[in-house]
Amino acid sequence: MDIRQQLLAAFEIEHREHLDAIRTALAAEGPVDWHDVFRRAHSLKGAARAVDLPPVEAVSHQLETLFERISAGQRPLDREARAATHLALDRIEAFVAASASGAASMPEDALAALNACLDPGAPAVSATAQAPPSAAVPPTPAIPPAPASEPSSEPAQSVLRIPASAVESLSRASHGLWAALPAQGSVGERIARLSANANALRRRTEAVRRVSVSPPAAAEASEMAALRQGLAEVETGLAALAREAADLAQGHKAAVLSVETAARRLREETERLALVPAETVFGGLARAVRDLARADGQEVDVTTRGLDVPVDRAMLQALKDPVLHALRNALSHGAESPEIRQRRGKPAALAIMLTVEAQGGRLVLGIHDDGRGPDLAAIEATGRERGLIAPGENLEAEALLALPFEPGFSTAGAVDALSGRGMGLSVVAEVARTLHGQVQLARRQPHGTSLILTLPLSAARRPVVIVTAGGSRFALPSGSAEALTRLDPSALSTVAGRPVAQVAGEGGEDVTLPVAELGDLLGLGVGRAEGGTIPVVRLRGTRGRCLLAVDRLEEVRTLLVLPPPPIGSDPALVTGTVILGTDTPALVLDPDGLIDRIGRAGPRAMRHPTKGAEDGSGTISEKRRSTILVVDDSITTRTLEKSILEAAGYRVIVCVDGQEALDRLRARIEPVDLVVADVEMPRLTGFGLVEALRAEEDFARLPIVLMTSRGDEEDVARGLELGADAYLTKQKFDQRELLDTIGQLL
Repeated sequence: MDIRQQLLAAFEIEHREHLDAIRTALAAEGPVDWHDVFRRAHSLKGAARAVDLPPVEAVSHQLETLFERISAGQRPLDREARAATHLALDRIEAFVAASASGAASMPEDALAALNACLDPGAPAVSATAQAPPSAAVPPTPAIPPAPASEPSSEPAQSVLRIPASAVESLSRASHGLWAALPAQGSVGERIARLSANANALRRRTEAVRRVSVSPPAAAEASEMAALRQGLAEVETGLAALAREAADLAQGHKAAVLSVETAARRLREETERLALVPAETVFGGLARAVRDLARADGQEVDVTTRGLDVPVDRAMLQALKDPVLHALRNALSHGAESPEIRQRRGKPAALAIMLTVEAQGGRLVLGIHDDGRGPDLAAIEATGRERGLIAPGENLEAEALLALPFEPGFSTAGAVDALSGRGMGLSVVAEVARTLHGQVQLARRQPHGTSLILTLPLSAARRPVVIVTAGGSRFALPSGSAEALTRLDPSALSTVAGRPVAQVAGEGGEDVTLPVAELGDLLGLGVGRAEGGTIPVVRLRGTRGRCLLAVDRLEEVRTLLVLPPPPIGSDPALVTGTVILGTDTPALVLDPDGLIDRIGRAGPRAMRHPTKGAEDGSGTISEKRRSTILVVDDSITTRTLEKSILEAAGYRVIVCVDGQEALDRLRARIEPVDLVVADVEMPRLTGFGLVEALRAEEDFARLPIVLMTSRGDEEDVARGLELGADAYLTKQKFDQRELLDTIGQLL
């Protein structure tokens, strides 16, 4: 993969992070952190410049200007500013998505809306005219948002984009299996040869037997000599046969192992294709709902949570249309005028949230809004009109809220682009039944409606750690296993009557965690032999952390997670079942349930002196490459700088902001010879990092290069005055200048 492909892949991740952070900040209650919002727009502009996307750079530049004015109190964050911001973010998201196919075009409406906020009396300015000086943007025709069409009743074709790297990995695994199979043919040839040798030996044995039947007294000397020679030949043949059988057994074992390894790799790569983050399918739904709202003249704030949860792609594809139906339903039935919302103490814009969670052995999807809430009277009237409620029958609220899932059921007064046909929620219910799940509609407090889809994770594949405890095998979610290691029994101590041990934590500090035997927690006892080190899983849950001692650590695999057995398992500890091999089940354990059962008092941090890179004599123990620490909150910039420096032969480590870099340097995790840092970063800026390092004797002479888009003379002067050894600007970035500067400082 060339450097531009790497940068585009990094930008694909980074731009979503910035867009989501800005949307979340604007949707949050309370004051907005305008410094972070401005920094996000600034970083987005710089990253767009790095990957040569001038239209994105132009819109980001205007967003940056708008946020700066709002932060300075020069204009309010009113409805117009919010609408312009969300339109710009959606257009950027759509443009980047379309860029992957090479058919991207940036509509002019985003810049027009931003310009209207910045200068209401000025004429509309195109992306070309508005772009920063470093970007030459060709004019792009304005295109209106695509009209919202009613989803087809025909099943959608399951088409999803798969990364080329995943296809290549699958292809390599397939070739690996194909390469391992010829070894089985070789084993077959050796078995045939062994059989032929055994038959020859049998014939020779028969000949010897015939000689030996003559009475010894009558045997002549020649016959006795022939008998002795025959016995010797049989003995030699038996020895050769034994050696060949042993070689064959060893070769067969190696061939079987090779095939099993190749088959396992092929299976894992195939399963990896099936397991993708929910964002793969649901990532564009928020923008689709905002486009629908704009087309209908409504304001809406759409947020998402949990789209990083891995789910089987087939399940996601089956859920895409139902989730879109549910979002449209929330938009249609939850909409209120801004005046009514304000009288009821709500924000002017309708808020809709899509949540994705894995709870135990089930996948839970939620569509929540703060709109009007369910109209129980209208639901009851429609139910009676359609004969779903018998005359004189009175239903509770829960039963009434189940009626909208009936086919053709609608309380809308007319058919429009969003509702009125009574198909939306019935589609959701039908898919839930098909996936052996359930759907529920509920009133939300204090305002609005929640639609909850609960589905078994039987179709979801998840990575798990397989361990043995008490003679049985169990699975732990790999996302909760921070580390797999071995613990020396001498490292155990006791606090408040509980066994504890110190382990290396983040930032160079030691952390004391409780230790528990998994076999004891499950009432199975310990099957591990005494003495030697203890296999341990460092487990993290939502309620804390612990060290879980097991009999044996086996492997990490991606497996189908089935529901837990209906009987015979503890629901507080067991969340599902996986099948190992062909028919061996193993229970999937809940980390939070295990931590609760331990009843721990909580970890306590303990700091100890850290060791540097030098040995006892004060000299470097071995020759090494120069190590450079790259500090930048932009993943695109980090990727670019890391690629350049590694290509030049340097060893590179990265940090996402100044505080992380400072903590890492102080922890002395590894020797660092030079630092390359951005200036605009969260928590601790590049200026703050330089100032902090120069204040410590250990880092007073550590070479530091500031490389930033802030190229004003006062910024350059400030950086150098604080102690930076060099100050480079990204606008005039030249990798030769960077390498020359580093070469001189080292």
